[in-house]
Amino acid sequence: MYSPFSSYLIQKVKIKPEHMDLIEAQISRKSIKKGDVLLGEGEICQNIFFVESGLLRLFSIDASGKEHIIQFAPENWLISERSSLYFGLPSSYYIDALEDSELVIFDLNFIQTVSSISPEFRVHNEYILQNHIRQLQNRINLLIGANAEERYLDFIKLYPDLTLRIPQWMIASYLGITPESLSRVRKQLAHKNFR
Repeated sequence: MYSPFSSYLIQKVKIKPEHMDLIEAQISRKSIKKGDVLLGEGEICQNIFFVESGLLRLFSIDASGKEHIIQFAPENWLISERSSLYFGLPSSYYIDALEDSELVIFDLNFIQTVSSISPEFRVHNEYILQNHIRQLQNRINLLIGANAEERYLDFIKLYPDLTLRIPQWMIASYLGITPESLSRVRKQLAHKNFR
């Protein structure tokens, strides 16, 4: 029986099962509680987190104390603070747990090691990076050019299982709208028989 992380690597990445012992030796696992902080502003990010169960978020806090959520990471998602991890810069963001979570933790050495033994991993890692860039470009486009309803529908498409797991103000923060605007959008969609 494989762990969720091993199953992800075998099924999605096409890693050969015989490589799993070497891969497992390169990672660590951690159980965290809701509210635990994995990365704080000003710290150097050293790790990439794979969520086996639970939910994490990446966010910033502006000068007035308002939170701006950049990303959610539910099960089978990866999350890190790339500018800090890859360039050694102090982080402008926080990563914390919105639910009790089981995590797999690895660093850049893991990426290099597994890439050297598995061409499939190298290709998949490139795909993940390019897909992340594509998602960020789409997000920027939505934030500057889409109305609140379009942003919310895109959120549901990207995170179909999160609307019942996180508070509405967090969804509004991610969308760059007020909670009141989100409430109006949800009412309008309900009148259109949206589910």
